[in-house]
Amino acid sequence: MSPLAVVNDEVVAKKTRELLEARGVTMDDLAELVLFLQKDYFPDLTKELCIDNLEKVLAKREVQNAILTGIQLDMLAEQRMLLEPLQSMIFNDEGLYGVDEIVALSIVNVYGSIGFTNYGYIDKVKPGILKKLNDKHDHQNHTFLDDIVGAIAAAASSRLAHSKGH
Repeated sequence: MSPLAVVNDEVVAKKTRELLEARGVTMDDLAELVLFLQKDYFPDLTKELCIDNLEKVLAKREVQNAILTGIQLDMLAEQRMLLEPLQSMIFNDEGLYGVDEIVALSIVNVYGSIGFTNYGYIDKVKPGILKKLNDKHDHQNHTFLDDIVGAIAAAASSRLAHSKGH
């Protein structure tokens, strides 16, 4: 057995970004979600400011860990590499399987309780990239990713809300 790779912050951050992009999620997509959530509270909000807040969220190791874990589980489900009944629960995005939301909530928690309301709202409405990720017509499984993307946007929105008035 070969030794495992040394894990450092740069490697984890790079792989996180690569996987998001490979799964069709861009910074522009994420910024659109933040704009959607915050436009009523920040009338002059720019996409650049949204991206700046997203960068801060994505720089956190616990966020990166959640993203890497969720995407890996989605990919394993696509390849039918999970044991039953977990394979069917994740592949079919079973309603009573709530671990995908629990992983997302670990991201939401990074910037306080306001993230919960942002996350709940965006998860219900599913604007932008979230609608695409929930469309079951492509060949990718996004049981975890749709919740993770919503959580990233909610966390960045919370970070923005906390910075208001500073």
